Amino acid sequence: STYASPSPFPPLLTLSTHERSSASVQGTVPLPARKYSSRELTSRAAMETTLTFESTSELFGLSWSTRQDQPFRAAVSTFEENFENKVQIIDRSDPENTSKDPTSLTLISEFDHSYPATKVQWIPDFTATRPELIATTGDFLRIWDASNASASNPPKLACLLNNYTSSEFCAPLTSFDWNEADPRLLGTASIDTTCTIWDVETEQATTQLIAHDKEVFDFAFARGTNVFASVGADGSVRLFDLRSLEHSTIIYETQDL
Repeated sequence: STYASPSPFPPLLTLSTHERSSASVQGTVPLPARKYSSRELTSRAAMETTLTFESTSELFGLSWSTRQDQPFRAAVSTFEENFENKVQIIDRSDPENTSKDPTSLTLISEFDHSYPATKVQWIPDFTATRPELIATTGDFLRIWDASNASASNPPKLACLLNNYTSSEFCAPLTSFDWNEADPRLLGTASIDTTCTIWDVETEQATTQLIAHDKEVFDFAFARGTNVFASVGADGSVRLFDLRSLEHSTIIYETQDL
């Protein structure tokens, strides 16, 4: 007999920081979405458990891999108030490896990051046909190649994207979103009031626009490739269409600002 997991979504995970010297990732994990044999179902109770990862630093960001062959893989970013931060790749311990706790998330690999990453996100890749890329924002937009990452083979910087080519300084990036329909597209938000759309294959900015009257704090694509929304310190949520950027639609606005 077989069992089809009812949930197509990745494991449920919460990020909690306990104290300055340590932090943990914890969550209840359902079965990944696929069919299971009778033998596999005997360990179903063990799979639907709480997984824990203990870090020596405060944790700030988290992203699940969308690959179906890596349902328990995640990337977490540290928060240290200095130049030396890290992004860590974690995964569930192999249940067949009796030397490790099967309820733990294990550090697979890590890489250094300048300043705390304001966001971390895996490339949308449900069919596992693309390189395992991780994007981070902070002082710049960086793309990292985490293909075959391990302790001895940490992710490598694939590219650093900066639209301020005439200056060595740039406005910090607050957030970004990778387009699921077309992973070549990635949009960033900045404190300089702008949003920028990047083509990560050509490593070029295709569009940059003033999106708000004050700092832009978050950015998200809608379904498809053309529509995105942003929120900012001016208290508004604004909707944009890449096919017609002459105007935007304010879909919500805080009255007190």
